[in-house]
Amino acid sequence: MIKPVRLPGGQRRYSVDELNRLLSTGQLSSEPEAAVLYARVSTKKQADAGNLDRQMERLRKYAREQGFTVRAEFTDVASGLNQKRRGLANVLKLAERGEYKKLIIEYPDRLARFGYSYIERHLKYCGVEIIAIAEKEPEDAHSELVRDLLAIVTSFSARLYGARGGKKVRQGFRELIAGVESDEEKE
Repeated sequence: MIKPVRLPGGQRRYSVDELNRLLSTGQLSSEPEAAVLYARVSTKKQADAGNLDRQMERLRKYAREQGFTVRAEFTDVASGLNQKRRGLANVLKLAERGEYKKLIIEYPDRLARFGYSYIERHLKYCGVEIIAIAEKEPEDAHSELVRDLLAIVTSFSARLYGARGGKKVRQGFRELIAGVESDEEKE
């Protein structure tokens, strides 16, 4: 049992020595090995091909090998540019609550195409370390990056040229994206 010291305003204060004593006896424990797994693919086609499942299985295997307790698993089927990903929102929510210490991902771009350092900084502030288990992205990640870049250009073009001009630009980029996808299928 921990005994607080009461301040005149009713607030409680706990002795660091008392907390350390409880930690050393195991009565008060934190789980620094608690982890969350996060996987993402850009398209439903990739998810249907099993890419998302294989990615998550590799994350599970890594967590087992390292002895982490998997607290939760989250996935998204969305572009790395999409800011409204339910899985990522849940990753951040649990981090803010202090429910885990390690976020295990396959590659940094699985978390975010752009702005990864901001997410990393926020998670670090929450006491969470990001672990990217793979060194090099697979070849299909390059075509995914091309699609993401085309989406950015399309978005900015639509704003720059207005609705009418934006429609023409978007159509042109859809044709480019279709060309990239057909090149992928040939390979």
